Amino acid sequence: MSNESKNLDFSTRLLHAPTGIDQLYGSLTVPIFQVSTYNQSALDEQGEFEYSRSGNPTRQAVEETIANLEEGTAGFAFSSGMAAISSVFSIFSSGDEILIGRDIYGGTYRALTEFFPRFGIRPRFTDLSNLESLEKEITPSTKAIYIETPSNPLLGITDIRGIVNIAKKHSLITIADNTFMTPYLQKPLTLGVDIVIHSATKYIGGHSDVLAGLVIVKDEKLKKQIRFVQNAFGAVLGPQDSWLLLRGIRTLQVRLDRIQESSLKIARFLKEQPGIEEVYYPGLEDHPDYALHHSQATGDGGIVSFKLNSEEQIKPFLEKLHLPALAVSLGGVESILSYPATMSHAGMPKKVREELGITDTLFRLSVGLESPEDLINDLRQALS
Repeated sequence: MSNESKNLDFSTRLLHAPTGIDQLYGSLTVPIFQVSTYNQSALDEQGEFEYSRSGNPTRQAVEETIANLEEGTAGFAFSSGMAAISSVFSIFSSGDEILIGRDIYGGTYRALTEFFPRFGIRPRFTDLSNLESLEKEITPSTKAIYIETPSNPLLGITDIRGIVNIAKKHSLITIADNTFMTPYLQKPLTLGVDIVIHSATKYIGGHSDVLAGLVIVKDEKLKKQIRFVQNAFGAVLGPQDSWLLLRGIRTLQVRLDRIQESSLKIARFLKEQPGIEEVYYPGLEDHPDYALHHSQATGDGGIVSFKLNSEEQIKPFLEKLHLPALAVSLGGVESILSYPATMSHAGMPKKVREELGITDTLFRLSVGLESPEDLINDLRQALS
């Protein structure tokens, strides 16, 4: 990122991050280059773009923008969050081991337990909150540590600086899924993380109308490795979806400011309800890692998870709830209520889910831009 860009406020950089693309005819937005291949002037004079799997001007604009916002040196755009995650895991080789937190997105868990072991890449799930114990688990085969913070769906917090210090001591790669926080609220690369991943389908896109994944790095070697996988696998983001992502990202800050304000009100409301067993939100002062979270992030995000007192409450609660959509995903302008047991974490065995606290009474609420008072009133009547 240029020194000139570094001096700009984040809200300004959302609108004016350099994209690397000339604005044709004074256009205020990047054009959609709906093209698969490019004319070359001569055999020995290859142009900047050759084939859209390898590079597309609209996709490049997204990649330049997210690299700027995350304060990295290179960004890569993929066709989904799981395409991004899987492409990062693909830089490892047979026999490599990855240490990973237990409380993670179910799709990541499924890929690591059912897909990548076929190629000899082994996950080892562990408690990342105990740094002393974690360091003892590192073996000669360990190549990376993968974290989500806050985690999905229980909003657990991992000490990013502590993980980075251990990783550097043992020459390990650190990978952070920053989907819940976005670069507006947390910048893992500035804390020493090597690779940052986003399911850009969520807050970065922000309108529930695009599937996308992003990867950002600082290191030149990792840049070459990710670029090779992106081109070789070809799970790239198309130009139309790249344009939608560029459109959505421009309102990231104003959306999250409103969403966070509402989320704290809703979390506090839920804490007071007799029908609620537990509420998970890092903005609540009684969250066990409240201080740690605020030492590495500048906000609390828009995800509030909670448990009902009993399974008998589930059906009447859902039948009476009107405003939040009952759906997979999060981070849209509308509130979305998800049921991890059969949605985001369906790929995780029931026994594993329950050991982690992902019980059948757990819900994950992605707070949207509706009036917080309306959402609270809707939750109140549904809980009654």
